[in-house]
Amino acid sequence: MVSFRRLDSLTDSDLRGKRVLVREDLNVPLAVPAEGVGAGTPFITDDTRIRAALPTLRYLRDHGARVIVASHLGRPKGADPKLSLAPIAARLSELLGVAVRLAPDSVGPEVLGLASALSDGSVLLLENIRFHPEEEKNDPAFARQLAELADLYVNDAFGTAHRAHASTEGVAHCLPAVAGFLMSRELEALGQILEQPRRPFWAIIGGAKVSTKIGVIRHLGAKVDGLVIGGAMAFTFLKAQGHATGKSLVEADQIPVAREILADLERRGVPLLLPVDSVVAPSLDGPVAGVVGLDIPDDLIGVDIGPASIEAIRQALASARAILWNGPMGVFEHPDFAKGTLAVARMLSEYTRAGATTAVGGGDSVAALEQSGEAEHVTHVSTGGGASLEFLEGRVLPGVAALSQQEARRS
Repeated sequence: MVSFRRLDSLTDSDLRGKRVLVREDLNVPLAVPAEGVGAGTPFITDDTRIRAALPTLRYLRDHGARVIVASHLGRPKGADPKLSLAPIAARLSELLGVAVRLAPDSVGPEVLGLASALSDGSVLLLENIRFHPEEEKNDPAFARQLAELADLYVNDAFGTAHRAHASTEGVAHCLPAVAGFLMSRELEALGQILEQPRRPFWAIIGGAKVSTKIGVIRHLGAKVDGLVIGGAMAFTFLKAQGHATGKSLVEADQIPVAREILADLERRGVPLLLPVDSVVAPSLDGPVAGVVGLDIPDDLIGVDIGPASIEAIRQALASARAILWNGPMGVFEHPDFAKGTLAVARMLSEYTRAGATTAVGGGDSVAALEQSGEAEHVTHVSTGGGASLEFLEGRVLPGVAALSQQEARRS
């Protein structure tokens, strides 16, 4: 894993009059009204990722850079007008207070001309970088085309740092490259809590499948002072312990892995907290059938942790000085199955205010935290879903490694 030590960043760079290519993660959710005002026109339903990019973009403008922003949106198969960055350009213009022009493409003579004509403090947004299949292939020639647009490259897209694409990794080998403020903040916050946490350090891991979190659980097992496992993945562990799990999701092929993890945690002396009760329902559509203990009847599904489990987690975390959370405790998208997940969100807020360092690692955990209204009371909320997960596994993120390699060559 790349160390949480500070990478070279914008503050180390002479920016005035320089064309700066900034990779941001502006992959925001869109909706398209079927009828009424604006029918057929995509609009942004959540601009969180755009707002997260503002500190870097404002700093560049304030210091006289000529800003060229690159991002993807969705998973297009070639150029797709429905996935144009036009709505993002409009929202960026509003938030930055300056006209942000959308380029007709992300590379090519016309785009190069627009980039060359920029004035100090102006902003150009490239069209969806994934309209070109060469982007995801990390094609060197495509990376060089992107590099022709600028004098400096800034990677501020932590959410895509786990992808070795042309705009996230390849271009860093063609231009002087530094980290943006969002990238630096993510690496420092997540790296600090993993490498030099305050003690006791507890992790809460949830989600649907053990198979997607094995790497995280194993990596954290060697670092934490205590571990909470919830969500549907807990049933694979409970099954491995011999408990009845009813119709709950159990990955039968992962039961041996769960047993290995249980044995390893016991060998290390790491306390493991699994659910001691569960909210159950006849199906994922509900309704709630009640709360049961460790064993679930054959005709029911565990959909959330129960009140005794919530209280056990509360007591376990009361003395923690660092808490890391990744993954919901139940099917929180269903209001009746969200109590456990929202309770954990409120706990993190409560313990943060009591002096603990807390971090929430991307994806559904962040959505739940936002739903609870407690996001502003947590020490760090990651913007990266897959990137956060791979970072927590201890894997090297290609986008970060490329920045580190540049720094090593300069030193």
